[in-house]
Amino acid sequence: MGGFQALDWIAIAGYFGIMLVIVWWVVRQKQRTSTDYFLAGRNMPWFVVGASVFASNIGSEHIVGLAGQGSTSGMGMAHWELHAWVVVMLAWIFVPFYYRSKVFTMPEFLEKRFNPASRWILSIVSLIAYVFTKVSVTVYAGGVVFNVLLPEINIQLTDTFVLDAFWIGALLTVTFTGVYTVLGGLRAVVYTDTVQTVVLLIGSFFITFFGLSKLGGWGELQAICRENAANFALWRPNSDPDFPWLGILIASPIIGIWYWCTDQYIVQRVLSAKDLRNARRGALWGSFLKVWPVMIFLVPGLIGYALHQKGLIAIPTKMVNGQEVNDGDKVFAVMVSSLLPVGMRGLVVGGLLAALMSSLSSLFNSCSTLFTVDIYEKIRPKASERHLVSVGRVATVAVVAMGIVWIPVMQRVSQGGLYKYLQDVQSYLGPPITAVFLLGLFCKRINGKGAVAGLLIGFVAGMGKLTLQALTGGGTEAIIASPTWLVYIGQYNFLFASGWLLLISIVAIVGVSLSTAAPDYERIAGLTYATATPEQKKERRESWGAVDVLITVVVLGLVLGLYVYFSFWLR
Repeated sequence: MGGFQALDWIAIAGYFGIMLVIVWWVVRQKQRTSTDYFLAGRNMPWFVVGASVFASNIGSEHIVGLAGQGSTSGMGMAHWELHAWVVVMLAWIFVPFYYRSKVFTMPEFLEKRFNPASRWILSIVSLIAYVFTKVSVTVYAGGVVFNVLLPEINIQLTDTFVLDAFWIGALLTVTFTGVYTVLGGLRAVVYTDTVQTVVLLIGSFFITFFGLSKLGGWGELQAICRENAANFALWRPNSDPDFPWLGILIASPIIGIWYWCTDQYIVQRVLSAKDLRNARRGALWGSFLKVWPVMIFLVPGLIGYALHQKGLIAIPTKMVNGQEVNDGDKVFAVMVSSLLPVGMRGLVVGGLLAALMSSLSSLFNSCSTLFTVDIYEKIRPKASERHLVSVGRVATVAVVAMGIVWIPVMQRVSQGGLYKYLQDVQSYLGPPITAVFLLGLFCKRINGKGAVAGLLIGFVAGMGKLTLQALTGGGTEAIIASPTWLVYIGQYNFLFASGWLLLISIVAIVGVSLSTAAPDYERIAGLTYATATPEQKKERRESWGAVDVLITVVVLGLVLGLYVYFSFWLR
């Protein structure tokens, strides 16, 4: 396993230098209003918006976690990475309503459509979820990479306490990212994301290229994976404990719509566009970029597995429920250090840093926006614009601190694979939000009381399932072993559970709405398809053209092509 040399450090230093120049330029721009700080003044062009959407999604947990899942479960997680078609939904179905409503946040949109209570619920749940899943998981994944690539780096703080490579890497990157997000706001985030997207794609391409070259080509990869086809196939039988095909068809769209079409973390990039045309096209450009993660992040995991099977690299192992298994989360870092030449290694690590920092910066800015706009401004409605910007910066610092504090817990909860853990949690958080937004846009009869009931019941049920899952973990780690029905619920497949949670939420929303008074249709004019104004319909039609249709057709064709190919590639 090769160590870092001068050229590698030069490549990393060059990357940080470019980031510093961009941040310095952004900080010099005047950001006196909350619109400047949280939405980059609403003047971003489409190509910047799309790059930011993609880079915000692809974090170090994607590179580390997807490669890990690829090496242990093959194409099982590919369905989540073929969500480009859902980003197309964002562009055509959701963006026109979000952008025209001039909201800063998704909870703010819920208040306009329903009532203040729904806004409070979504704000609080989103903040908690961001700190304890996305922020912590992203930083943890970055620490894992540093620990594999630079194990020799450590700082002796006391006679008994040493800060190892994991903590040094995690703390340095989270601190640097926090600083430029605090200083530059969303403008710094979207411009650095644009550069990071390029670095990320180049780095991941090279690891795939060199891995396939050493392995002997695509045919050799297929031959080795075919030996484990039952565990590596895209579609698995319904008896599969992890990825039953029916569960995939149910849960994947639910989580995709929640994440891509209603989550502040992603939608905030689109809201920064200069107009509706740029917002839609930016989302479509993001959908085109989203087509490629299967090939440049998941496939390297398959390559790592094949190289390990041939004895060309050695994947570290870990103990899970008393059994020694390959530590998939370390596969990508092992491939970087084992396969790449000097200099290229530094470039790919720059890509990993780009992924980590772009996701963190987006998270930090989204969290500060949610807290400032949806919570603080509601408590202090007369606060000045300058004061709101200051509060947003303080909120960012607080999120950074809480994310760091939670990192040690991640070392305990990610034993089954970092990326699977993340999807597991999101499967319980997403269904009620997906239900509320879809019904809210397409059914004008849904009212605020129904929305609140659906959100509360859905969240309580989802967190109950997650808690039982943790307590009935199985084997020697199970805390609850009886009664049998409780254990059954706890160990019930997370994909099917996501579908039931959506159904429960829909029943609650529709039932309460129909049993209470209808909403004031004049108040929600322009916020649903049924109440869209003539002006809104005209603006929506004028905001797209042949280019947007062409991108849509290309993206949907690529997604379909990948589905068809990988459905049969191991046969």
